[in-house]
Amino acid sequence: MIGLDTNVLVRYIAQDDVKQSAIATSFIDKLNNSTPGFVTLITLVELVWVMQSCYKSTKPEIISILEMLLRTQELVVENAETAIKALHLFSKSKADFSDCLIERLAHKAGCTHTVTFDDKSAKTAGMQYLN
Repeated sequence: MIGLDTNVLVRYIAQDDVKQSAIATSFIDKLNNSTPGFVTLITLVELVWVMQSCYKSTKPEIISILEMLLRTQELVVENAETAIKALHLFSKSKADFSDCLIERLAHKAGCTHTVTFDDKSAKTAGMQYLN
């Protein structure tokens, strides 16, 4: 298994740098079931942030990107089941993907609830507003 940094995935997805995108694509295309790429949860969060802030990707585009990564057999996503649950929550809420992932990871860890000062997360991601 080979770990993939966020910038490799960004170049692969965005195809915005002729040299690095070609290298990233060639590398990712060579991954297989016996030598998969490993994507951490931090990488997923960074990827969403970069795609939204730098590339102005829409929420449906982000959902599509994450679904593609989670379905790709040549990639192993850290804690994939929880990432899928966070993606599902993200798709139907107004909260950020990172907040949905925080809530789902806390739930998986056995937390009774997750507290926040973020109104969107409290209203739509299952967190409780701390006051």
